[in-house]
Amino acid sequence: MNIRQEMNRLLTILFLTIAFSCKENPQAEKKEVILWEPYNDSTEVATSADHEKGRMRYKLIQSKVLDKNDVFLPLHNEVSKMMVTEYEAFKPLILEKNIFDLRKSIEKGKLTYENLTLFYLYRIYKYELDNTKTLNTVIALNKDVVAQARKLDKMVSNGTAPSVRHPIYGMPILLKDNINTTGMKTTAGSIALMNNEVEDSFIVQRLKENGALILGKVNLSEWAYYLCSGCPLGYSAVGGQTLNPYGRRIFETGGSSSGSGTSMAANYAVAAVGTETSGSILSPSSQNSVVGLKPTIGLLSRTGIVPISSTLDTPGPMTRNVIDNAILLSAMMGKDEKDAKSVADNFPGVLSAGLHPTSFGQMRLGAMKSLMESDSIYAKTIEKLKNLGAEIIEFEPPETELKSFLSILNIDMRNDLPKYLSKESNPEKVTIKSIADVVEFNAADSLVRVPYGQALFEGILKDSTTAEELENIKSDLEKKGRLFFDIVMDKYDLDAVLSINNNHASYAAVAKYPALTVPMGYKTWGEPISLTFIGKQFKEADLLRLGAAFEKEFKARKIPKGYE
Repeated sequence: MNIRQEMNRLLTILFLTIAFSCKENPQAEKKEVILWEPYNDSTEVATSADHEKGRMRYKLIQSKVLDKNDVFLPLHNEVSKMMVTEYEAFKPLILEKNIFDLRKSIEKGKLTYENLTLFYLYRIYKYELDNTKTLNTVIALNKDVVAQARKLDKMVSNGTAPSVRHPIYGMPILLKDNINTTGMKTTAGSIALMNNEVEDSFIVQRLKENGALILGKVNLSEWAYYLCSGCPLGYSAVGGQTLNPYGRRIFETGGSSSGSGTSMAANYAVAAVGTETSGSILSPSSQNSVVGLKPTIGLLSRTGIVPISSTLDTPGPMTRNVIDNAILLSAMMGKDEKDAKSVADNFPGVLSAGLHPTSFGQMRLGAMKSLMESDSIYAKTIEKLKNLGAEIIEFEPPETELKSFLSILNIDMRNDLPKYLSKESNPEKVTIKSIADVVEFNAADSLVRVPYGQALFEGILKDSTTAEELENIKSDLEKKGRLFFDIVMDKYDLDAVLSINNNHASYAAVAKYPALTVPMGYKTWGEPISLTFIGKQFKEADLLRLGAAFEKEFKARKIPKGYE
């Protein structure tokens, strides 16, 4: 008997022992192997009761409805084939490496697509099935992903793979669970959508056309954090409470693309896709020390994504480095006739932007005086940028109130969600048809379905803004958002304005301007902080080149302790 066979024999004995000990649980009897058991999270909840941030006073940690065995058992046999020694040998080839480095290892025969996929699955199983380490991040896995990776390896070896392959080819990708994906349910974190089996969204079609491997789905703030008021970031009834690997129950995950951010921080995949209406990519990216891009509205399709607002919604890439961010963005681009805002894919330079950093001597950047006075890390960063040769214009943006911003979200969601439910959800599995239906569904079991309430959904039903008023609000806020940035950008011909995290996400949202956040460092207590570049419409390639230069020089990102 070789070492691998012996390890598998011991694992089988261990799992069967656990299964036998759980026979009092009827659900456990249905499973041949038990990989995970629910645990008493009351102690963890109790330690959060006096957290200085009210929305981090959690009522629960683990989901009340998701059995992780259902998620992890289908691929268990495949994952158990990887030995600890193999995993450790692959670590220096994969951990924190960018896509081009991974491709080189594959081309040299040091890695296969199957190795790469199993490596990330191994990490997911290692941490997500350990109740002391779990981030409650991965809530669905593609049961066919290893077979799909193996197929790509075979195609490459026998010469049937495309001769010209997008860099995303064979790279395992995680998706926020509001993005429609064949073979996995799309829930938006809501129990009302737990059986929503759907076809691929447009951006997932593009990823697959380019050869990407869809590894699984990750948790999010339920309904993209437009459900409850003052509730925890990263909580959903389906997935439970997402946790930050830099400080579980200590630091917020950011939201609403919480699982996309935490999974990238913990090296669970090559890249992840998030979505943003206002701050939902920028916030979790900065809180988890990863690179996040909120593109210009229309650059990426929204078809097949559970909406908040057709005015402001966009998907976007979340990665550990700028090179991968540009690659993932490129792999999702394309004109979608079903999305009225979608534009043609004619933006050269995006794919390679991360490889061509802008020289500091050519940079013209705006720095906000108030941020320089209030944040020492930002101030030191600006000073270093100056010393490196960047032209920095210090300014104070105009005082601008974004009145009636919530009305855009309220009325758009009241109109857009029913359209998604009728055209993009599964009518045989999903009974809800409107916001009112969701509110009624949740009220039937509020302890399980909405333990933090549903104040924002109730507010949607109460909003009396007319269609004419809404159009005026949209026009007014777009002008104010652009004025906020344009006064200084136009006067001094700036490449970008520099912000912190998602501090000015709402202004970028209503202006429909792109924003790129890149790790800047860590506060004295260990919480990540990022520098955010905000530019004009469709200037993604320029922002990525700026971000690449910043990342290369500052090298701020560190792997969270315990997830090395």
